[in-house]
Amino acid sequence: MSSPSPQEGALRKDLTLFGVFAVATGTTLSAGIFLLPGFAYSIAGPAVVLSYAIAALMMIAPMLCKVELATAMPKAGGTYFFLDRSLGPLAGTIGGLGTWLALTLKASFALVGMGAYLSLFFEDSPIRLIAIILAVLFGLLNLLGTKATTRFQNLLVIFLLALLGWFLVQGSFSIEFSRFDGFFQKGAPDILATAGLVFISYVGVSKVPSLAEEIENPQRNLPLGVFLGLGVAFVVYLLGIVVIVGVTPGSELSDSYTPLADAAGSFAGSTGLVLITIAALLAFISAANAGILSSSRYPLAMSRDNLIPSVFKGINKAGVPTRSLLITVAAVILYIAAFDVISIAKLASAFQLALFALICLAVIVMRESNIPSYDPTYRTPLYPWVPLAGIFGSCWLITEMGTMPTLFAIGLVVIGVIWYFAYANPKVDRQGAIYHVFERLGQRRFEGLDHELRGILKERTAHDPDEFDEIIATCPVLEAQPSSDFESISREASHLLGQSASLDSNLLVTGFMDGLRSGATPVASGVALPHLRVDGIESPQLVIVRARTGMKVSVNSVTTAGQTHTIFALFFLLSPSGQPAEHLRLLAQLAASADREDFIQDWLAASGPEELREHLLQDERYFTLVLSQASAPCEALIGSRIRDLGFPSGCLVAIVRRGAATLIPRADMVLHENDRLTVIGEADGIAGLKERFRL
Repeated sequence: MSSPSPQEGALRKDLTLFGVFAVATGTTLSAGIFLLPGFAYSIAGPAVVLSYAIAALMMIAPMLCKVELATAMPKAGGTYFFLDRSLGPLAGTIGGLGTWLALTLKASFALVGMGAYLSLFFEDSPIRLIAIILAVLFGLLNLLGTKATTRFQNLLVIFLLALLGWFLVQGSFSIEFSRFDGFFQKGAPDILATAGLVFISYVGVSKVPSLAEEIENPQRNLPLGVFLGLGVAFVVYLLGIVVIVGVTPGSELSDSYTPLADAAGSFAGSTGLVLITIAALLAFISAANAGILSSSRYPLAMSRDNLIPSVFKGINKAGVPTRSLLITVAAVILYIAAFDVISIAKLASAFQLALFALICLAVIVMRESNIPSYDPTYRTPLYPWVPLAGIFGSCWLITEMGTMPTLFAIGLVVIGVIWYFAYANPKVDRQGAIYHVFERLGQRRFEGLDHELRGILKERTAHDPDEFDEIIATCPVLEAQPSSDFESISREASHLLGQSASLDSNLLVTGFMDGLRSGATPVASGVALPHLRVDGIESPQLVIVRARTGMKVSVNSVTTAGQTHTIFALFFLLSPSGQPAEHLRLLAQLAASADREDFIQDWLAASGPEELREHLLQDERYFTLVLSQASAPCEALIGSRIRDLGFPSGCLVAIVRRGAATLIPRADMVLHENDRLTVIGEADGIAGLKERFRL
């Protein structure tokens, strides 16, 4: 289970927190502020401010649900991947094809939308040709990789927010509050209908989870970046609409294609007009660039799962899904050249709403499936009421948008169903988590899903700053005798675990033996992971065992009854019963460490317990240091107390080897020449120490 090479499908984690924020903000602040306010004002009047607020509130539940799914399953494909793994491949096919179509339409919409602002200065400019050229340029930019693309995106967003900030500050001094007279004159139906219209202003932020596989530390950066982006968009929209309505006569604002420029021109003259036109161009370019970036990940994810031809799996040396990107750019160009993109993009928003409802349903399905490895680091609050609100709210907004958008959404569903049964169904052998929900009814459940989620958990937690390294550095290590079998070595390990945790060792032995007999103990490639969760302990405990001559173990499971394996490494893990997620993380990290190439060869060649531990520790989060007078930096530590070493915060001496003795370090321990220190800590701190000691 080693990581795939770039050619096989590995995407680089180049998106930082600000990169996530830039994509979320850049895809959101476009048509909603630069084009729609005029049309929205013609329907709702001054209460258009309230319509934008209602639309933002309706966005909260779907995004909370989507972020939960994204932190549990940070994989390329976003909505597609979540729906496929929760509701099954048919729903995944519909969601993947429909979302890809909707996002590419909106990228086209952004490129064509620049025309309204360019026409303020160039009345006869070839808008479609310019849009096509920009689509090609953005495609070439995306070929350079996510890092280069997001650097460009970051700059766009910085300049865009600066110009919008200028507009809000300057415009606030020119607001005429009399323009808000008759605030509710249009009535509640028009205000709510307008909320459905402007809802598309916020949906850009939903593109971010499709990039989850490329986000650095997605468990932190994804939810934080999304919520920051949505919060900034909400503030800009609300204050921006107040300024637009407050400085522009209603007769001019109604049906204006350039409401922000009109407003800026009214209080800042030609300078304001130029600045806001620049801001509009930045916004539309940002939305189009981010749209191409995110939508190109959908064909990649679907091809990985055999729902579309495998040709789209290809990834170049920069970590870019090349063919997936090319077909996305081709689709954008086709829409620009052949269709009324603005009208179609608005229809596609209805399908987005339908997908939001399904995303909220997916959270309910995943929660109720009780799959142990479904372990999101962010959980939707007030469950199940928030997901239910998202389902009913999205469906309600679809009805508010009229008949045509509803029919368009149904049409996309039909296309997805036809493609699934015509192409994908014979190639797919899996089901979603929904079968786990219906297990009591005797329906099928897809056991491979839990295995896949464990794999995702393993990838996701490989670099989590948890207690794994400390447990490895301090746990007991046993050498199995040639005559030892699994039961006898289980007794030795259980004795050590029982002593440290004040538990009955006989009960532990019984638990480990039952796990082996039932197939609950993972055994593969010379490694066994006996594990239990028990009451009465506060933190995980581990015993490592090396069997130099190999230990024969008979494994029983549904598919491999009585199969015999030769085991060289055993890891007896004990965790508190109330911490199933932490237990899974530790198992995943043990498996990841033991999965490295040549692990068994290095394991058998290790000279003693310290080297055995070091083979399990993450390279970037530990190092060993021998205090020798031959090295000036090391010599300076001889005779020092551990508390006076001056190591970076987050780094600690976990164990000291002195001659044949293994010592547990204390703050006042004086270090001697030839002491061997095992140091663990955060990657940055460890890197600094390695540089300091020239390792």
